[in-house]
Amino acid sequence: MVMDAVVAFFILGAVSQLLGAKLAFPESLYKSLSLFLMIAIGLKGGLALQKHIDPQLVLMGGAVIVFGLLLPLIAFPLLRYFGGLDRINAGAVAAHYGSVSVATYAVAVALLEANNIQYEAYFPLFVVLLEMPAIVVGLVLAKGSLKIINAKFIKHELVANQSILLMLGSLLIGYLGGNSVEKLSPLFIELFSGVLALFLLKMGMVAGEQLSTLKKHSLFLVSFAMLMPMLGGLAGTALGWMLNLSAGGIALMAVLGASASYIAVPAAMKESLPEANAGMSITTSLGITFPFNVLLGVPFFIALGQYITA
Repeated sequence: MVMDAVVAFFILGAVSQLLGAKLAFPESLYKSLSLFLMIAIGLKGGLALQKHIDPQLVLMGGAVIVFGLLLPLIAFPLLRYFGGLDRINAGAVAAHYGSVSVATYAVAVALLEANNIQYEAYFPLFVVLLEMPAIVVGLVLAKGSLKIINAKFIKHELVANQSILLMLGSLLIGYLGGNSVEKLSPLFIELFSGVLALFLLKMGMVAGEQLSTLKKHSLFLVSFAMLMPMLGGLAGTALGWMLNLSAGGIALMAVLGASASYIAVPAAMKESLPEANAGMSITTSLGITFPFNVLLGVPFFIALGQYITA
């Protein structure tokens, strides 16, 4: 069995931490790589929209938003009533699992392209759309009230959220920039896999560190962090099938449903829900769900997408 070289860098990072190796990886480089991936994904989506935008895509976008609203509603009762978490932490963790992981999506795209599996090129639009609904639902669940949703919240936590702003802005630049966007291809398109490999090396290191922090609720959290991606992924598979997507498109919709945010949502929770245990959310989403998806979830959903459309 041949392992994808990009994914192998994630394993290298995790193993280095488990062995106690001290790899020097500047925090500034990690942040730069994050910015690169968000801009690159947005630009690719904008280029695709130049050719594919139509009323049907608007309807599909609406379906994706509804999907994003439902995911935290699935996660919350599992966390609250089976895991015994309080309302605040159950809502915070549920928000992470209703949103998406840009890195997981990037891994799925890299694997699809490496295996010459076609997918709808406008998917970055769906990535952007899925960042926002879960933040709103998670906070409402945590507070038990709709009063938290006000103009200040919408401005600072949704519109001005770094990942949402960069991906949406880059998507618009890619769409409105016409042929001039091709000048950016040598950096943001051709170097995408190499940058992703470096990013996954760092993610592997972080995941290795997070695994050692599991304490209270550890058995349930580990179980939830592997069960929820499967539930969300299967729901995404069903949605992709109903939208009549290609094999790669069904796989990507499944991956969006299976992934958990560790960039956009943690920032929003830190600002709007400071009393929540941020370590619990990051450990589950990044320490367990992210490696689970990279190593098992993404390949499984790609194979499932091909099986359904065969």
